[in-house]
Amino acid sequence: MKKFFILFMAVVLVMGFSACGNETQSNDSESASVERKKTEEVEDMTAMKMSVTIGEKSFTATLENNAATHELVKMMEKASISIDMDDYSGFEKVGSLGKSLPTDNRKMTTQAGDIVLYSGNQIVMFYGSNSWDYTKIGKIDDLSGWEDALGAGSVTAVFSIAE
Repeated sequence: MKKFFILFMAVVLVMGFSACGNETQSNDSESASVERKKTEEVEDMTAMKMSVTIGEKSFTATLENNAATHELVKMMEKASISIDMDDYSGFEKVGSLGKSLPTDNRKMTTQAGDIVLYSGNQIVMFYGSNSWDYTKIGKIDDLSGWEDALGAGSVTAVFSIAE
């Protein structure tokens, strides 16, 4: 009887460990799938471009890979975004997005062509430089005509996914 009990316990332990192994393999497989999806999203965002049109002039910007940009892209997938922007301090144009996006603010010194998110719901486009806490959205690829397009006073900028 004692041998039967020991044999029975050994079988139960082996079955128990087998179940744990399968669960771990299943969790590992799910984790690997989630990681592959995240990697694909990062690669997709790395190549993502946005078109910024001001009057008759159109520019292409390379987008950052962050939560704010992901949300902005979702908005642009539905329709182009038109923002009335006002001059601020002679180095940037600022306009309300009309919606708050997730922020990942970091202290930075901006340069001409930088597009950032300020206070979660303000889009800022720089033709000069400033140091502050922003969430970077992207950067204009070619600044030829950028400052002239922004001009003095107010402008309307249209943001869309670049073709």
